[in-house]
Amino acid sequence: MITLAVDCMGGDHGPDVTLVACRAFLSHHPDAQLVLVGLADRLAAFEHPRARIVAATEVVHMDDAVEVALRKKKDSSMRVAVMQVKEGKADVAVSAGNTGALMAIARYLLKTIEGIDRPAIATQLPNAKGGATTVLDLGANVDCTAEHLLQFAVMGSALVSVLNEGAEPTVGLLNIGEEAIKGSDTIKQAGELLRAAASAGDLNFHGNVEGNDIFKGTTDIVVCDGFVGNVALKASEGLASMIGAFMKEEFSRNILTKAAAVLAYPVLKALKHRMDHRRYNGAALLGLRGLVFKSHGSADPFAFEQALNRGYDAARNKLLERVQARIAHAAPLLTGAEPATKAVAEMAVH
Repeated sequence: MITLAVDCMGGDHGPDVTLVACRAFLSHHPDAQLVLVGLADRLAAFEHPRARIVAATEVVHMDDAVEVALRKKKDSSMRVAVMQVKEGKADVAVSAGNTGALMAIARYLLKTIEGIDRPAIATQLPNAKGGATTVLDLGANVDCTAEHLLQFAVMGSALVSVLNEGAEPTVGLLNIGEEAIKGSDTIKQAGELLRAAASAGDLNFHGNVEGNDIFKGTTDIVVCDGFVGNVALKASEGLASMIGAFMKEEFSRNILTKAAAVLAYPVLKALKHRMDHRRYNGAALLGLRGLVFKSHGSADPFAFEQALNRGYDAARNKLLERVQARIAHAAPLLTGAEPATKAVAEMAVH
């Protein structure tokens, strides 16, 4: 049985969404069980033979400062859920709560894998090939060294190899041009490290890629710092929302635009489905000594179930062990990054 610890209080909607998603998830995964963490009175009505409730007395709110979540709310549903992983009572923790707080709590409790200085947030963005491009980092690390970007590439390769169960995933380094001579000094140095890692057999480096390559699907993985990655994530979500709003608006206009909208509806519907970020909900916090997945805070039941699915797949396919093995193999190249001296508090994702 794969056991998931769920922070049922996290996100914009709390148990109204998480419990609905949990019930759907259990119906689709007979080999999974859930540890539901939250305020006892909010979870008491949930009954299932493969679910048990662990009470917490506090909740990390979306606007709570990292320091409050980490130091003052020591019995929060978020912290208790991650503690289930630390104590070996769950294989993975899933939360839709405050991203900065989740990263700080997970890093404090689980620690980082040897050879990794900073955990990274990785998720998938839909691409034109009908699949998805994995992008990292998405906001955990705004200022990155070349060595950090190499670490992200190695961890991302392990993640995608688990998700796709196929050939070695290709890695692209996000830059302002494909030429190796372009970009900042950090990006140029990262390119050199990635080429060296490719020569050593640690990853499949494609080369530099540009922003449009994320959505073209040029590579399976795109590596960047957290500032740029978060901008790309929000742009993708904004585009999906714009398509939905456009479809609604066209159907509300005059008879001619309504007729045109009816003809175009199948194409627009397919495009909206492909760009629907809910289908790719569930970002992995890579580099920790335990599996933690972050759902979007505004997730509906369908989207939160996808985050549960991703956590389940990661545990079932032993993502943690694969990341550790890749890091160990690439250890000679990964040394040199400056150790992080403070908890992650510069989160850009909420």
